[in-house]
Amino acid sequence: MPAAPRIAPQQLFQPEEWAPFQSRSAVAGPLLVLHCWGVIALAVALGIWIPWLIPLSVMIIGTRQLGLAILMHEAAHGGLSRNLRLNDFLGHWLCAVPVGASLASYRPYHLAHHRFAQQAEDPDLILSAPFPVSPASLRRKLIRDLTGQTFFKQRVALPLAARAQAARLREPNVSATNTDDHAYEALVTGKSILPFLLVNAGLLAAFSLAGVWWAYFALWLLPMATWFPMVTRIRNIAEHACVEGSAEDAFRAARTTRANWLERAFIAPYWVNFHAEHHLFMHVPCWKLPTLHRAVHTRSEGERMEVAGGYAEVLKRATTGRETDAAAAG
Repeated sequence: MPAAPRIAPQQLFQPEEWAPFQSRSAVAGPLLVLHCWGVIALAVALGIWIPWLIPLSVMIIGTRQLGLAILMHEAAHGGLSRNLRLNDFLGHWLCAVPVGASLASYRPYHLAHHRFAQQAEDPDLILSAPFPVSPASLRRKLIRDLTGQTFFKQRVALPLAARAQAARLREPNVSATNTDDHAYEALVTGKSILPFLLVNAGLLAAFSLAGVWWAYFALWLLPMATWFPMVTRIRNIAEHACVEGSAEDAFRAARTTRANWLERAFIAPYWVNFHAEHHLFMHVPCWKLPTLHRAVHTRSEGERMEVAGGYAEVLKRATTGRETDAAAAG
């Protein structure tokens, strides 16, 4: 079972150069979680105060819901706090659960992705392997996201599949190898559904007590069902799709996308666009990735990294070479 290629920091940096990237802040992670919820709260208030700005609020909130998922990812690497209990509490209850995830289920899944990045055993390979696709295929995927179909699959269909799968596994002579291709995803989603429902019931109660019950549906659930899945898909495409040599070269395991302020606000919060650097040295905290990007690119090896000029460029690459719709169904 081949693992993804790796390099040691000492191959690029002197000890004194690498030392700043190893240090962990006691406050940066909690402040990022506070910032994320603060932006969500301000966008909710904006939508309540000026209802015709609700579409803008939906985009902001949906992006920060992705931000919560990104901070859960940071917690999976132990990056939100030097205190492991605080790291896991923040990552699970304040980041993962509100958007329907589970830190305990996500962590082993994600670390397997790092270990086998772009190898056959990579659990995320299914997200990048189909690309490039036709422009029509990508449009259909984005339409499914924006119309809530992806949300329905993740929040309703997969949990129901998880229950059915669990029942099957309890039957005699049925093993995990007999399950369908989405069994693991269904089981992970199923494990997180009850906390998700409880937290969201609490949010609905809070909105109701404030006299704006409708805001839960328009300014929390609607972003989660529409904008959040779409920007999550775009982020997934940007990270690994259509990167040549990604299975053989540690410097090409992922793509970094140069994001302007608008893209950071509506697509890629919390430095998630620096994904090549994250795969190169996965324990560097996310807020240090821009500095790491600059440091790596002072070395000749940095020239081998895949760097895109923006998300429009990434989507163009992801839809190049598959112009026939029949070649890319779905």
